[in-house]
Amino acid sequence: MTHTRLALVLALTLLSPTGVLAQARPTPSPAVDPRLAALKTAVQADVRSPALFDLGQQMTDMVFSFAELGFQEVETQKYLTGILEKEGFRIERGYAGIPTMWVARWGAGAPVIALGSDVDCIPQASQKPGVAYRDPIVDGAPGHGEGHNSGTPLNIVAAIAAKRQMEKAKLPGTLVIWPGIAEELVGTKAYYVRAGLFKDVDIVLYNHVGTDLVTSWGEAQGNGLVSVEYTFQGESAHSAGAPWRGKSALDAVELMNAGWNARREHLRLQQRSHYVITNGGDQPNVVPRNASVWYYFRDTTYEYIKRLWEIGDRMAQGAALMTDTTWTSRVLGSAWPQHYNKPLALTMHENIKAVGLPAWTEADLTLAKATQRELGVPVVGLTTKVSELKGQQEIPDDEKRGGGSDDIGDISWTVPTVSLRFPANFQAGPGHNWANAIPMATPIAHKGVNHGAQVVAMTVIDVLLRPDIVKDARAYFTDVQTKDRKYVPLIRHGDQPATHLNTAIQEKYRPALSKYYYDPSKYRTYLEQLGITYPTVRTPTGPTP
Repeated sequence: MTHTRLALVLALTLLSPTGVLAQARPTPSPAVDPRLAALKTAVQADVRSPALFDLGQQMTDMVFSFAELGFQEVETQKYLTGILEKEGFRIERGYAGIPTMWVARWGAGAPVIALGSDVDCIPQASQKPGVAYRDPIVDGAPGHGEGHNSGTPLNIVAAIAAKRQMEKAKLPGTLVIWPGIAEELVGTKAYYVRAGLFKDVDIVLYNHVGTDLVTSWGEAQGNGLVSVEYTFQGESAHSAGAPWRGKSALDAVELMNAGWNARREHLRLQQRSHYVITNGGDQPNVVPRNASVWYYFRDTTYEYIKRLWEIGDRMAQGAALMTDTTWTSRVLGSAWPQHYNKPLALTMHENIKAVGLPAWTEADLTLAKATQRELGVPVVGLTTKVSELKGQQEIPDDEKRGGGSDDIGDISWTVPTVSLRFPANFQAGPGHNWANAIPMATPIAHKGVNHGAQVVAMTVIDVLLRPDIVKDARAYFTDVQTKDRKYVPLIRHGDQPATHLNTAIQEKYRPALSKYYYDPSKYRTYLEQLGITYPTVRTPTGPTP
């Protein structure tokens, strides 16, 4: 299709009543361009080569072994940036005032393609990989119970392969790799936006571990949120000798929580809200002078998130009045609801169909089914069929039912963005749980990462050689996604990244975890280093049916 004809089609669809649905039609098949097809074949073959497959496996296993919580990804940063520097990427560390944040750049000129994924792990999710029942590496320690050890290795493999073809073909363009620091705290991506990371970026290709090889467009399932910690200030006193002289900050926290829990009945079905008491006082015989509670306020739109936040502030004010204390609050993180780009999703989906799902072995299926039996969920094994492209039109807000959050939402409202889910995990764990770590340093994850890297690398080549993709993506972003809704950050001018979080936990467990860091110079895989037979499942007991 010529640029003139494309522009005419675009104009007509935007003027039509169904323009939102028709505007981003699939662009012509890459097969019509022999050069494009050859480069995509080459980049796919390079990702599948033993050298890059092994690199993806080693990076996935290494980050798994570090088991670092949000804002504490110190070893992860050193390791991954070291690999990228050897590949010729320029590294900027400490970006946006976040010590463990880095940005890697290679190339020059447009288009500028940014590849992102997350790197932090989950509290108390330590788990031996390949073992289909609870068996921690270090009891009580953090672990990759979300699978964030896999996404950035995927992007690095894809970027290396794309870079090689760009060098051979002398293609202009810039590759940018960035990690999602503290995603489990939704603690950083709004600050990336504020610092200007995406100011000159044309396209963002994001990924997240999943159970399928799939992408989507439009509004994603789930909620946005604001993360707020409330701190109350009172006066200490002897809890038995003179309690009437004290002003209990803990009483204020408990009253705020009681008020919020009573209010839940009268909140929208779409909302999700939850809290933990981060400071409940020092000891029982001292009236707590300070106490804090940390809330996540989730809903489907910026306006409703703000409304929940305002209710929370009023609850805090009421609790302070009842206890004769004072209160302050600080934002610890935020996330806008997500919206993914239709032209980019259409392009990525074609590459998903070309790559297909991994070939699972009997051992892979045994691990998946044994874990599913262990957790009492449907025994479905592993995904074997590529799903259809998931697209969502504007869903009436009263039909939404909320869910989880990801601060990629802030980026998706700043620059055309698409997200790839790749099959490095399987359906079993409830999420944010030790069970979700079971496959994350096994052949399941290694193959899922490699197939995802093929899709990302091929999509990068598409964007480099097809200017219409960038043009269509920008048109959808401007004329559809942001036509009636504009991005307003939930973080305020004075808010700063909460880089103090998780410091004490990581310091407590790092010495024990460091004994189990993966050493690829001695062991081919992390399973081998840990002496784990793959897969390890419970021995059946009782009579054979």
